[in-house]
Amino acid sequence: MLNLVLTLVFSIVMLLFMAFPAMKTVDWLEARRLTPPSWHKWLVILLAILFSLMIGLFLKYA
Repeated sequence: MLNLVLTLVFSIVMLLFMAFPAMKTVDWLEARRLTPPSWHKWLVILLAILFSLMIGLFLKYA
């Protein structure tokens, strides 16, 4: 349980910093015509959460 809490704490801190890479990734996907523009907002939110979880896991285990 403590491992989960530590990972989430690290991830919440990184959530704001991962918004910009998520926006750039979604813009790149839209430029490649891989996703419709209507998914822009949802993809940014999903990728920001995913990126912050990955960084949180990295910070916990590194």
